[in-house]
Amino acid sequence: MAESPSEPRQRTAEELVAEFEQERPARRLSPRVAGPVSAVCAAMSVFAFWVVFFPVAKGGQYYLTVFLAATLPLVFLTHRGTVRVPAVLLPWRRGRRPGEGAARGDDPGWADWLLAAAALAVCVYPLLGFDAFIERRQLPTSLDVVAGIVLIVLVLEACRRTTGWVLPAFCAAFLLYAYYGGLLPYDWSLAHGGFDVDAIAAHFFMGTDGVYGVPLNVAATYIVLFTIFGAVLEASGAGRFFIDLSFAAFRGSRSAPGRTVTAAGFLLGTVSGSGTATAVSLGSVAWPVLRRAGYTREQGGGVLAAAGIGAILSPPTLGAAAFIIADYLRQSYLTVLLYAMVPTLLYYLGILLAVEIDSRRHRTRPVAGEEGGVSALRLLGRFGYHFLSLFMIVGFMAMGLPPFKAVAYATVLQFLLSFLDARHRMTPRRLYAALVEGIRSVLPVVATCAAAGIIVAVVTQTGLGLNLASVIVDAAAVFGDNATVQLVVTVLFAALSVSLLGLAVPVTASFIIAAVIIAPALLSLGVATHEAYMFIFYYAVLSEVSPPTALAAAAAAAVTGGHPMRTMVATWKYSLPAFLVPFAFVLTDNGGRLLGTGSLWGIVWTTAVSALAVAALAAATGGRIAGPAGPVERVLCAVAALCLLYLEPVAITAGLVALACAVGVHLVLRRHPSRAPAPADEICTAPTLTEGRLS
Repeated sequence: MAESPSEPRQRTAEELVAEFEQERPARRLSPRVAGPVSAVCAAMSVFAFWVVFFPVAKGGQYYLTVFLAATLPLVFLTHRGTVRVPAVLLPWRRGRRPGEGAARGDDPGWADWLLAAAALAVCVYPLLGFDAFIERRQLPTSLDVVAGIVLIVLVLEACRRTTGWVLPAFCAAFLLYAYYGGLLPYDWSLAHGGFDVDAIAAHFFMGTDGVYGVPLNVAATYIVLFTIFGAVLEASGAGRFFIDLSFAAFRGSRSAPGRTVTAAGFLLGTVSGSGTATAVSLGSVAWPVLRRAGYTREQGGGVLAAAGIGAILSPPTLGAAAFIIADYLRQSYLTVLLYAMVPTLLYYLGILLAVEIDSRRHRTRPVAGEEGGVSALRLLGRFGYHFLSLFMIVGFMAMGLPPFKAVAYATVLQFLLSFLDARHRMTPRRLYAALVEGIRSVLPVVATCAAAGIIVAVVTQTGLGLNLASVIVDAAAVFGDNATVQLVVTVLFAALSVSLLGLAVPVTASFIIAAVIIAPALLSLGVATHEAYMFIFYYAVLSEVSPPTALAAAAAAAVTGGHPMRTMVATWKYSLPAFLVPFAFVLTDNGGRLLGTGSLWGIVWTTAVSALAVAALAAATGGRIAGPAGPVERVLCAVAALCLLYLEPVAITAGLVALACAVGVHLVLRRHPSRAPAPADEICTAPTLTEGRLS
């Protein structure tokens, strides 16, 4: 039946991701342009794998130069350069969707080709005499300076096209600080000697800082391989299998739909690597089930967004910033995965408890599939091999292999395993498409990392990080001389700063900026380096579910049709443990054991106490213990959760007392008629469960 002109067109998952993803959507190229672009992308994927086993003889910076020479021009060809004006300012365009009208005239124009050519020229320029180029970094020629300035401008423009105006504006402000900082009064803490244009261009273009610094190195050696792995995983049918397995595993109870979405979000995140993309992809399949179970639009959107964001907080494929943590700490990526294990368990415990509470509070119904549906065991027996490549990444790293080799071997393994399924076997066409998608997916990350490298270089070159750290600590000292008070105030300031920063720039960029500016303040107060970086990492990721922007929650609201702000509040409730647990491991020495450091007994008891705190938090936010909980019990549970998460003996004792009082008050008041349990609801059927199921 034709769609009624008066009814709004249902947006596809691709359009929703394009609208709400922080990294701006790419062009839909015509075949005559897409062909050459795809060929370059596929060749670059092969080259990235080649370098894993046969490193470039001239070193890492030579490889980074080649990598940027291949990817930076692609950004100008694949991402639009037009300024995106909010629809509220252009009322005649309010009905247009992202990407609509792209089929006509969406190919790059002459300005895009010119910028791509300029990017290729300035990136290839160092390769023409690389050894001599490196040797004269202290005395750059005029041509070196001009090429450096052009490259910086092009990187900022590429970043603007992929992420928006905010990050390039940050970079420009830092560049101005590097140049004009010498004019600040000498007694100001932020003053420095100042750098001229030649020094700035040479430092950012010819050295191992700046554009070719740690962020780009991580993107070119780790992130690109994981994006290729994700593309191969998706092309081989793993994404569909993970969703089907989750639906098959949880059936028959009123909380099963919420559990299903949570499990599917965790598994699907290993493929997408994006909280927003996971929420939208999952929502297109799972929202009909949640709706039939009785979830409101806002509660359903909250579950979807919380499950989506949890995917990039969880091993084995954390967000891109996790690779930068490993590089900054000079530790293996496997160590960073171990840091994330206990916080991940606590996060999903909080979601599952919230789902259980909401299933009773909102009287959701069990949703049963059609008779003869495929069981979870049968799916595991037939398609469980999709887990092997994920397990092998961790296994290879445990054997001592670096992450880039581990993921390369896992990609090859997934390619071979795909031939076990006739419908998803990696034919040459499908393999080519996966290689192309792997590079196209990483282009926004490359632009972001190259731009963020400019900020890192300014901070290290001018000493801004240490100066700002002293300013932050001095500001915290205003609240008192007590060391604990200063630490608490500094941590609160750090959480707020990272959250606000994450509202404007992508997760990777917000982590990098915060790591060089805010982390020194935490370190100066005795917080361990890995604790400070993990704290910043969590809050950088959580910016995707933090009001008032909360991109993952806004995208989930678009899927369910719910009110965006109420969906953000629901998401915040589900993900609240992730906001509070990071405080636990930076405020006390015992809290650091939540990152898997220290004795086994210490890890066990801190995890148990924190799990109890998460349960108290779920009761406080969900309003239910053994039955409906009133204001008194909820306040006591909230106090108990905060005390328990401090993980010091006195605070733990106070938390246990508060929790015991909450349970006692609840048992006394539970006899009141107004708190009588609601009648059970009937089971409803949902053919949606079996649509598209693997057989």
